[in-house]
Amino acid sequence: MDPVPSIDIGKALTVGEVARRSGVAVSALHFYERKGLIKSHRSAGNQRRYHRDVLRRVAVIKVAQRIGIPLAEVAGALASLPSGRSPTARDWSRLSARWRQDLEERIHHLSQLRDQLDDCIGCGCLSLTACRLRNPGDTLAETGTGARRWEGDGEGNGERQG
Repeated sequence: MDPVPSIDIGKALTVGEVARRSGVAVSALHFYERKGLIKSHRSAGNQRRYHRDVLRRVAVIKVAQRIGIPLAEVAGALASLPSGRSPTARDWSRLSARWRQDLEERIHHLSQLRDQLDDCIGCGCLSLTACRLRNPGDTLAETGTGARRWEGDGEGNGERQG
């Protein structure tokens, strides 16, 4: 990661200015800073001051949160950017490419869930033994009802003991 550049404190933004211009609460900015998503510098009076590029970074954070990207992934993506400047269109393209596959997978899973929900509403069972939503991926249900794994049955082969 690039060293943090020094900034002209006279041209830097206060936390209140960043909050007002970004539409993010001061407490959220402090949280982002604690999580390493943004950085501030301290003035001679020990007040936070932000380089102007923080506005673009906050915008990226807000977009990422809106589409459900976990903050840990956002932090990793932002850490890949050079410090001391706003992300460029090329930087944004690189970041969005990192998230595109994840978004496609989530869209696919949500579509499947939607389709299963339609089936479930028609069925109305919400049964633990048969419902794909309530008990997804239940491969042992294919062997019948009741307990499927007993102590000592090896790999859970479905054979009842006792």
